[in-house]
Amino acid sequence: MAKLHFYYSTMNAGKTTNLLQANYNYLEQGMQTWLFTPEFDNRHSEGVIHSRIGITAKAKTFSQDTNFFDEISWHLVISDDKINCVLVDEAQFLTKEQVLQLCRIVDEMNIPVLTYGIRNDYLGEPFEGSTYLFANADSLIELKTICHCGKKATHVVRIDHEGKVVKQGDKIQIGGNESYKSMCRKHFYKNM
Repeated sequence: MAKLHFYYSTMNAGKTTNLLQANYNYLEQGMQTWLFTPEFDNRHSEGVIHSRIGITAKAKTFSQDTNFFDEISWHLVISDDKINCVLVDEAQFLTKEQVLQLCRIVDEMNIPVLTYGIRNDYLGEPFEGSTYLFANADSLIELKTICHCGKKATHVVRIDHEGKVVKQGDKIQIGGNESYKSMCRKHFYKNM
């Protein structure tokens, strides 16, 4: 029986590496997967999922207008290919409607969906996609990383080029270790 899984954490916990490992496991068994990544995350190239440890895979891109259910339905109508799993990177950028479309893929097509994302932004506010994944996922899996103090990191802060914490700006800014730092709740609020 298929399920909707939400793997969540702060930055640097291995979400993308975990996604790419799951994808590899499906492919190794001769199964077909569909990978999705946000179209605006083109740091390494459009339509490429890239982990910090250097593993990559080609992916379809999604925007706020993507209808996952319609895309998968159409593919299944025009192709003999079976889709054994759908994997979504940066799932915090999904809309409520897209999360519900992923639920339909699981419930109506019996295709497992694995989503990976962070739960809140650099100001501690939840992302829409994460909020609705927490509300609807069959399985919630926390991937853990640590703060500089050794406690579990639960938040991220955005930092500028001098390493100072940024307290205002756009909700979405694509970046890695040069732009974000994971912290425990205590140090997050101490810095904010």
